[in-house]
Amino acid sequence: MSSRSEEVTADVLVTGAAGFIGFHVSRLLLDEGRRVVGLDNLNGYYDPALKRARLDILRRHPRFSFALVDLKHRSTMAELFRKYRFTRVIHLAAQAGVRHSIDQPHDYVDANLEGFLNVLEGCRQNACGHLIYASSSSVYGANAELPFSTRHTADHPISLYAATKKANELMAYSYSHLYRIPVNGLRFFTIYGPWGRPDMAIFLFADAIVKGRSIKLFNHGKMRRDFTYIDDVTRVVSRLIERAPADNADAAGAPAKLYNVGNHRPEALTHVLDLIEKELGRTTAKEMLPMQLGDVSETFADVSDLIRDTGFSPSTPIETGICNFIRWYRRYYGI
Repeated sequence: MSSRSEEVTADVLVTGAAGFIGFHVSRLLLDEGRRVVGLDNLNGYYDPALKRARLDILRRHPRFSFALVDLKHRSTMAELFRKYRFTRVIHLAAQAGVRHSIDQPHDYVDANLEGFLNVLEGCRQNACGHLIYASSSSVYGANAELPFSTRHTADHPISLYAATKKANELMAYSYSHLYRIPVNGLRFFTIYGPWGRPDMAIFLFADAIVKGRSIKLFNHGKMRRDFTYIDDVTRVVSRLIERAPADNADAAGAPAKLYNVGNHRPEALTHVLDLIEKELGRTTAKEMLPMQLGDVSETFADVSDLIRDTGFSPSTPIETGICNFIRWYRRYYGI
C-alpha cells in the first residue's frame, strides 16, 4: 500500500478536463500538489474556444499534461492507461445535454456508453485504486418524491441522456462488484459558476439579456432547480478522492457508493433570472412556453449521505454564485 505522501503526487486522470467541471476539478487537484493528466476531445458541442481557454490556464501548471483523446477509441485509451497506471481516475467527460440527446442519440451511445466502458476497462486492467465518475440528477426522471434520495428507485429516465447516466451507474457497479474496483458515482444537480457551459440556463439567460434577445421560460416559468455552485463540487471531489469506498460499502459487499451533489435548496428559475438581470443592470422580454420534452419541473437533492461521509455540504447561496458568474462573464467577454 502506498503512503499518503506518495498518493498525493501520483498521477490522476481527469477526463473532460477542458470541460466546465473537469477544468475546475483539475485546477484544484493541481493546487493541492497532484500531477494531473487531463483528457479531452475538444468536440464542437459548444464553442471549442471556451474549452481551449480553460485548457490554456491548466497548461500553465508544470504538473499538468494534456491528452487529446476521444473516449470511444479503445486502443488509444488502453495505451493511455498502460502508460500512466493511474492510481485515481475522475471521469467527467460525457456527451451532455437533455435536448441534444433527443436530436443526436448516437453521440450519447458513443461517448457515454462505449467511452465509459473504455474507462472501466482501463481501471480494471491497471489496478486503479479509486474511480470517481459523474452521474446526473436526471437519472431520477419521472420520480415525483422530493427531495431526491439515492435510496429512491431511478428506473424511469425520460431522456436518452438520463438513460445513459443510469447505465453508467449500473456498469460501474458491476465492475466494482466483479473486480473490486472502488467507485464513487456523483449525481450532479445543475452545476453553475465561472467558466460554465454555454448551453446551461444561467449562461443562456445572461447571453440573451446582453444581446437583447427574449428568454424562453418553459412550463410557463414554473420551474425549480437545485443550483449547485462549482466550488462546492470541487470540494466534494477533493474530499472523496482519498475516501475510496470499502468492500462493505453496500449490502452486497461491493466497494461502490452513490452520492447526490446538490445545494439541497431548489430555486425558482424566475428568481434566478431576476438575480441575473439585477447583476447585469438590464432586463429582457420573456416567452412563456409549455414544458419541453424530456424535462422535469423541479429537482431537489437529499445530501444527507454526503454530509455523513465527508462532513461537507454544498451551501453557496445562489446570490453569491450568480454574482461570481456574472463577474466572470463580463471579464471573459469584455462587457
